[in-house]
Amino acid sequence: MDDVQHFAGPPDWLWYILFYFVLAGLSGGSYLIATLIRLRGSRADEPMARIGFYVAFPPVLVAPILLALDLGQPWRFWHMLWNTTPGAQGPNFKAWSPMSIGAWALVVYGAFTTVSFLAALVRDGKIRLPVVVRLDNRVFNVAGAFFGLFIAGYTGVLLSVSNQPVWSDTWALGGLFLASGLSGSAALLMLLTRFRPEARPSSGMLSVSERLYALLELVLITVFTLTLVAAGTSAQVFGPPWILLWVVVLSGLIPGLYGLATERLSPSGAVALRHSLLSPLVVLCGVLALRAVVIFSVQV
Repeated sequence: MDDVQHFAGPPDWLWYILFYFVLAGLSGGSYLIATLIRLRGSRADEPMARIGFYVAFPPVLVAPILLALDLGQPWRFWHMLWNTTPGAQGPNFKAWSPMSIGAWALVVYGAFTTVSFLAALVRDGKIRLPVVVRLDNRVFNVAGAFFGLFIAGYTGVLLSVSNQPVWSDTWALGGLFLASGLSGSAALLMLLTRFRPEARPSSGMLSVSERLYALLELVLITVFTLTLVAAGTSAQVFGPPWILLWVVVLSGLIPGLYGLATERLSPSGAVALRHSLLSPLVVLCGVLALRAVVIFSVQV
């Protein structure tokens, strides 16, 4: 693709956006995984599902703050949601604007995560608020998982619809960020079972899903690479010093791919590896490195 087709200047995003992208992926992925676990219908899986709903909530508190800080005028963030024009005040939803859609999706998804978080506290006997338990049923969780799925992949789609080199030269970013978020979420939930032993019966099933997410991520990294080679912009994202971050990204896939190669889809295999501290941390570092290389390589 010719350089003249990339007419937009770089957005000059800072670390705020990097961690916003990471938190969005982990929150959406965790809520989706928790919903899938609950839909299995096994009482033994409920502790793991609650971990997922616990994990999904804090990022939706932090993510809007990071997004607002990156705007430069954080106190005006609410203008994305509410029209302040005299005579036309009201909700500010623009169906043609990816930023507007994303802001409203984050608000709606935040409502789902809040209810599910409170319901998990009630079910664990931490608070008394029975109304949220009645709301937090499987239908509610499926609806929340839809928005979680959107939030986890939306950040990649937002980049793809820009006019930046690399970002606009591939259609794989939405799926890649979603697969990465799911892989990182599964690793994080596995890590947190160290503090909730009653959730460990679900570890085998979660281990299998993490292997599949890692395989999907590897496939999408391959697609991402090929589309950039075809567009002639691969050197920008795979050249030095960015190749070092790609080593971290690929290292984060090793635990899942190793389990897939050695134990395939057996839920009993490689569980001990997932209970180690190192394996989930490597996966999470890969999640961070992927977003860092995609975001910052374009802005140099």
